Amino acid sequence: MTGWVSTLILLAAALLGINRQSITKIVDQATEQIEVAQSAKNKHKGIQNVADTHLSQLTFKSGDAAYMTVNDNKSKLQASDWRTNKIVYGDLDRLNRTTMATGYLEQRNLVKSSTRSSQAWRPTGWHQKAISQDGHRVEILNRGHLLAYSITGKFDQDGRYRPGALGSIDNPQNLATQTEFSNQRTMQIFEEKVRQALGQNKRVIYQVSTVFKKEDLMPVGYHLQALSTDGDLNFNVFVWNVEPGVQFDYATGRSRIDRSMRVAESNP
Repeated sequence: MTGWVSTLILLAAALLGINRQSITKIVDQATEQIEVAQSAKNKHKGIQNVADTHLSQLTFKSGDAAYMTVNDNKSKLQASDWRTNKIVYGDLDRLNRTTMATGYLEQRNLVKSSTRSSQAWRPTGWHQKAISQDGHRVEILNRGHLLAYSITGKFDQDGRYRPGALGSIDNPQNLATQTEFSNQRTMQIFEEKVRQALGQNKRVIYQVSTVFKKEDLMPVGYHLQALSTDGDLNFNVFVWNVEPGVQFDYATGRSRIDRSMRVAESNP
């Protein structure tokens, strides 16, 4: 929120004798309204730009782009934080939901997807369903990795570097209920950017956070940030957890067929 607007609200509230708790509430409400208005103005090439403070309050509408840029596509990560080759996994929350994973990555963490084995963990909101799309059978849900298997080589289950380890496979702290489209189409765009940077021997900080509405069991989306230590790689995006032709009840993860549901694919 702009400083002068905040100052005016505080002065007016003080003159009217409003208590501190009420002032804070007024400022928060005004901030939210301004950020929503700014988000609506920042559309370009089908990609909307948003602030990172209210991602959980966003709602996807049929025909929207598959992802949005956040904070003008500039990461808030700090290159100086890359000190040790490791992954920091956030704890599951009180609803057993996946929260966040931050990788401090380098070239030796690249691993071929062909070495990956099957997964058994059932993340919150897991209700698999198969549908027909363009004549093909599609399972609409994936056990989506926050940090892709292909960039987590030589880490143990706790994120410590260990030569010989294949990568993060069936780790509850790195898996969430993700749509097939979000995982295999949209997320891949940004994972490939990270893989390319690592392939060029760059050091990269890559952070992925799940975004839930209140106590929903299925994420509405994923907040992705990446920064290479030389600054060449730098992005900040919100990826919608949606599937064409399907509507989800994010509170439970259950779904229904809706052929009118569309997702606009966009290339960065």
